[in-house]
Amino acid sequence: MNREDVVGWLKSIAGFANAKGGYFYIGVEDKTNKLIGFDRVQADNERNYFNNQVNEHLVPRPQMNLSFIRYTIKDKERFVICVEIPESVIKPVILKYKNIPSIFMRRDGFTNGATYEEIIEMSVQSKNTQYDLLISNKEYHFSDFTLLQDFYSKHNDGKKLSEKALKLMGFYNEENFLANGAVLFLDDYKEKKTQVQCSVFSGFNKGSERIVTINRFSGNIIEDINYMMEFIAQRMNHAMVKLEDGRQTIDAYPKRALFEGVINAVAHRDYFLDGTQIQVDLFKDRLELSSPGSFYRGEKIGKTYDLSKIISKRRNELICSVLVYCNVMEAAGTGFDKIIEEYKMADESHRPYIYSTSDHFTLVLPDLTYLEGTNNQGLPVVSFIPAKNGTELDESVLSFCYYQAHKVSEIAEFLGVSNSTYLRKQVLGNLVEQGFLEASKISRAMYYKTNPQMVSVN
Repeated sequence: MNREDVVGWLKSIAGFANAKGGYFYIGVEDKTNKLIGFDRVQADNERNYFNNQVNEHLVPRPQMNLSFIRYTIKDKERFVICVEIPESVIKPVILKYKNIPSIFMRRDGFTNGATYEEIIEMSVQSKNTQYDLLISNKEYHFSDFTLLQDFYSKHNDGKKLSEKALKLMGFYNEENFLANGAVLFLDDYKEKKTQVQCSVFSGFNKGSERIVTINRFSGNIIEDINYMMEFIAQRMNHAMVKLEDGRQTIDAYPKRALFEGVINAVAHRDYFLDGTQIQVDLFKDRLELSSPGSFYRGEKIGKTYDLSKIISKRRNELICSVLVYCNVMEAAGTGFDKIIEEYKMADESHRPYIYSTSDHFTLVLPDLTYLEGTNNQGLPVVSFIPAKNGTELDESVLSFCYYQAHKVSEIAEFLGVSNSTYLRKQVLGNLVEQGFLEASKISRAMYYKTNPQMVSVN
């Protein structure tokens, strides 16, 4: 493994995972097979560096087995790291480097870009096994799930959690080993599969506003739910409204709608995606709950207020079954109907909405105490590789056109510039030419929409 050629060996790892698997050795010279090796400290550092690069750049993270091969040279202890990469259960494994996604295949001892036919075949033949249903190497003990037992009792009038029900759900197998989804409910689970980041911003967006608070937390799924609810409850606004017969206190976010949003984020998160987190972002006018992964086996959707028509298939069958059994999630649907019900008296500027990209899905709950409603339609903060011959207006244009196509006149008005030849050719034309914007003619007007394959939402 050459640290100066990170992309090169990441290609090999992805190529093995997309093919029939293979072995990768760290500490062996590529061309000569000469042993270079490491001492104990170096070997540990190389392993950590390797894991960090894989976690950051390969999605989904391929399953790997790392082992140390010990040898001596001149009476000095040395180690080579052997990485066994089995064929990936979920294909294709994608290498994402500098925001550019690529798919590679290992054939005949070489790693090359996958062909169109190979990509289609990988997608069709992929077992599509859900992360939470795979079996772990951890043994089941009912006493390791006291928080889950308490959570169940709290939401079921004091009744006790049934071990038989857990077994029927596939919580553990005949050999008494836990499923991956069950591991996430362990009392002592503190790993980063469940990481949550909660932030408070002083204004309306992430890009230019001061961050008031930013907290990160990793616990089991029950602790995650409680942490997010408590974080928001402690920081959201409250207001008094006049009624005919007195006054009433209202919360910025109705508790029932908030709870449904948090449960939805946890239940439908893509736990295959390492290095990601559920994001809870409180702005001056709204709350955004973002969960890693798009809607499972569903198409990307732009900003939509019609939550009742959104059908989200279960990405995590076991986790959803546990939450349904705990009586905090509906057996059918996503709970969006309850959110709509809680906001039924709100005006147009306070309607909740949702959107999904290839990376995540986001539920937006407007702050009912903020009278002006959501500001600037919740425009996203976007990231992209700067366009060749780009301008200072590119980022604003791509953000404005991310969820909805706009005419030149609308873009000009949003930017506060004139509808000029410079805007049409140097800005919009250049972005279209390089694939950042998609142009389509409707009637006599040209509309521009951001290409989500080239631009991602932060």
